[in-house]
Amino acid sequence: MQTEPKKSLVGEEYEVEVGPVAHGGHCIARTAEGQVLFVRHTLPGERVIARVTDGDEGARFLRTDAVEILSPSKDRVEAPCPFSGPGRCGGCDWQHAKPGAQRRLKGEVIAEQLQRLAGLTPEEAGWDGTVVPAPGDKVPAGEVPAWRTRVQYAIDAEGRVGLRKHRSHEVQPIDRCLIAAPGVSELGIEKRDWPQIATVEAIAATGSNDRQVVLTPRPGGRLPIVELDKPVSVLRIGEKDKGVHRVHGRPFVRERAADRTWRVGNGGFWQVHPQAADLLVEAVMRGLMPKKGDMALDLYCGVGLFAGALADRVGDKGAVLGIESGKRAVEDARHNLADDDRVRIEHGKVDQILPRTGIEDVDLVVLDPPRAGAGRKTVEHLASLTPRRIAYVACDPAALARDLSYFAAAGYVPKRLQAFDLFPMTHHVECVAILVPAEKGR
Repeated sequence: MQTEPKKSLVGEEYEVEVGPVAHGGHCIARTAEGQVLFVRHTLPGERVIARVTDGDEGARFLRTDAVEILSPSKDRVEAPCPFSGPGRCGGCDWQHAKPGAQRRLKGEVIAEQLQRLAGLTPEEAGWDGTVVPAPGDKVPAGEVPAWRTRVQYAIDAEGRVGLRKHRSHEVQPIDRCLIAAPGVSELGIEKRDWPQIATVEAIAATGSNDRQVVLTPRPGGRLPIVELDKPVSVLRIGEKDKGVHRVHGRPFVRERAADRTWRVGNGGFWQVHPQAADLLVEAVMRGLMPKKGDMALDLYCGVGLFAGALADRVGDKGAVLGIESGKRAVEDARHNLADDDRVRIEHGKVDQILPRTGIEDVDLVVLDPPRAGAGRKTVEHLASLTPRRIAYVACDPAALARDLSYFAAAGYVPKRLQAFDLFPMTHHVECVAILVPAEKGR
């Protein structure tokens, strides 16, 4: 017996009172019938007209946009970016909120995730409840810090530059991205057309003048001659192997942080905010308090940022093992730390490589896992190594909270937690948690 297809509610509108912020750049509201709405482009306490963008009758929740603000919050400002708002660019979530309000909202999300997934109050997590802006990012309401040193532009069928709309492959053409760092904007990518290209990623290194673009051609598309407003190296994504191939210039950029220069190749991972690497290294090292002779792990180590900082502090009798799954990142990490025989970098997934090392105990651990988190298996293995302190760097508060619950079950509790607003105008936030054995924790 076939069931009737559920009726789409896309386009339906509801007048609602907006409730608390939720993880993901939206707030929660309910219809008169009790249906849950996830509402973007609004703020807690507002009364709005919410238009459904995704959802059917009987769905657990509906995704909506606030298309009319009936009663605005005192924290609301007019979005500085002309491409922000319902149905437009999906890159920024909080253009319509004052900078201080954005940080409060992020703090509320962190607190909610800690309580719901880890059963922790801010006090129990060692957190003062604040989300700290990077130095220089404090701007008046209505202004936008230009912080994003890596921007992936989407190209529409006509070859026009844009950014993708929220939860969509549709492209919003733009002539400027306000959060793009000056080193990205000065390339002039938005000024030209990109026929036969699907995406253009622009990278502006911090601490050097290295500029790079990574082009993804459309299937069967030809690579254009790239002439931009500043010198750049050019890479391309292969259509068949999806690998990164050099077209001209260096296949890497040189970043500067923690008193070292770091080679980052093939558009590989590096913190997007220009001050993030130094801020996070400082927070991690202050929390770990490395000693001469310590044995330390740097897990998901990327190009070796934390491994290098640890090596500088553990002295000649200390040692650091880094583990990273990205082949090119491992090559870069080994190059970056080649002059330091205290560091060894292993290639592979953490949950597979770490058990094979034969390591039975360590003094310190840094882990900076991908957005999904480290997971129960890895957390339990780390706890079994009885480190004195663990530094967990997290770009997703939900994954952090889940892993903190696993650490608690394995005997480790947070001693201190810090939150940094390294992604202004978006819902993203970076956290650093310092964990210790439970008997020493609180």
